[in-house]
Amino acid sequence: MNLHWLMRMKRWVQNPPSRNQMILIAIVIAFCIALFAIERIFGWPDALSPERFLGPRIRP
Repeated sequence: MNLHWLMRMKRWVQNPPSRNQMILIAIVIAFCIALFAIERIFGWPDALSPERFLGPRIRP
């Protein structure tokens, strides 16, 4: 683990965030987990997948 992250964790323990900040962090983490779960259950939509362009390339 990087020393920088250990120092950040030490500062977080010494000066914990406010209750509102902790709620915001929990909401963001829950949103990310929900998006991951939805993507795993239903799969990635084909409309959002990039397709390879097989035409001629234009060089600058």
